[in-house]
Amino acid sequence: MKSPSMALFKQQKVEDVYEIGEELGSGQFAIVKKCREISTGLEYAAKFIKKRQSRASRRGVRREEIEREVDILQQTLHANIIKLHDIYENKTDVVLILELVSGGELFDFLAQKESLSEEEATRFIKQILDGVNYLHSKKIAHFDLKPENIMLLDKNIPIPHIKLIDFGLAHKIEDGVEFKNIFGTPEFVAPEIVNYEPLGLAADMWSIGVITYILLSGASPFLGETKQETLANITAVNYEFDEEFFSNTSDLAKDFIRKLLVKDTRKRLTIQEALSHPWITTHQLKEETKVEENKKAENTQLKTKRLREYTIKCHSSMPPNNTYINFERFARVVEDISFMEREVSTLAASHDSLQEDIDALVSIYNEKEAWYKEENESVRHKLSQLKYEYRKTESLKRHLQDDIKTVGASLTVITGKYAALQNQYESLSQELSEDLKWVQDLMSNFQLENGNEACVNGNFDSVFNKDINESLTDLLNRSCCEEFLAGLNLSVAESNQ
Repeated sequence: MKSPSMALFKQQKVEDVYEIGEELGSGQFAIVKKCREISTGLEYAAKFIKKRQSRASRRGVRREEIEREVDILQQTLHANIIKLHDIYENKTDVVLILELVSGGELFDFLAQKESLSEEEATRFIKQILDGVNYLHSKKIAHFDLKPENIMLLDKNIPIPHIKLIDFGLAHKIEDGVEFKNIFGTPEFVAPEIVNYEPLGLAADMWSIGVITYILLSGASPFLGETKQETLANITAVNYEFDEEFFSNTSDLAKDFIRKLLVKDTRKRLTIQEALSHPWITTHQLKEETKVEENKKAENTQLKTKRLREYTIKCHSSMPPNNTYINFERFARVVEDISFMEREVSTLAASHDSLQEDIDALVSIYNEKEAWYKEENESVRHKLSQLKYEYRKTESLKRHLQDDIKTVGASLTVITGKYAALQNQYESLSQELSEDLKWVQDLMSNFQLENGNEACVNGNFDSVFNKDINESLTDLLNRSCCEEFLAGLNLSVAESNQ
């Protein structure tokens, strides 16, 4: 069933409406490019999301996931959340036309500053909290809050405006519906994600705690040498406020972080509680002498240097750690190996594509093999039934043949007996005819000898002859019928035996 948002996917070429410009960034299955609307001249960001072409493929994003991201963006309208302007679709991509956020990442901006006070930090954290508060008021969890997804609308103003971006993992949290998943960036995910427990809005609050820790120190609280070590640190809530990084950080700031990095989601600060925390609401600047400011200037600058280190590590392909990295040297290294990285990426993509094709073929083969086995079993079962029915029919056929032979033999016997009786009847009939003729001859002679008496007693002779004839005829008929019936009954009795 199509969702209501699908009707808004315009089935036309985005190039007919927008001029596509330079690439602004890319992810695993998405590329963001700068674009300009031809009719108005206004600039936007075009996010090209590669669609998954089949269920067996692992390349691209499933259609329902793209629709979920679009649906959430359509529900949001807030100053600290990126705005969705339009949606286009072609055979391979869904293109989201988004608000152009050209100020870069928040951490990159802060790393370029000479110093950063807690007051400035709270201004940016407050904007993040405002955006998350709006999302949470709509029961929407972002699930991917991290420095790369906290952008500045314009960095060329005193207090830049923050925009939360990338809602690819965002979900609407529904009451009574349990939601579990393992996703996000390991460094920023909450323990309940690592442990595959039911998820809710509290997962975003943990991420804000990690972001605040990094913002104030330039160090990541749970980052290990490996992904497994990082996840183990998260589940154990293994972190500390290292004096090297937090020597000039206020107790209120530490308390804010400490109450966010709580494993029990019921005890973790909610978004409303975080907005009401004293570090956010009542942060006051202490007036200090010029000498004291000069003494702390170096420490404050070191904090921004550490933050600069962190942003460099986030953009590098080198293993992340908390040691100092020289920016200029790193830039030269990145420039030297950029071509190699592109070639390796192309090779890796080709390998992944080939592996996916192999997996798809293996999956198809397994499905076909299972289908053939099932069909073979079904045919074998039907064949067995047919054999049984055939044997049953053959048995019935043999019994019928035996019965036919028996009936045939009985009929032959009856026919023979009938013929014998017929001959006997004819013989008896002939004998009776001869006897009757003899009687008639006798009566004729008797009439001749007693001619006179016959005349006187004519009526008597006539009656006498008639009685004799009827008696003889009746005797003949009764004798023949009784003998025939007796013979027939005898034949039937023998057949039954």
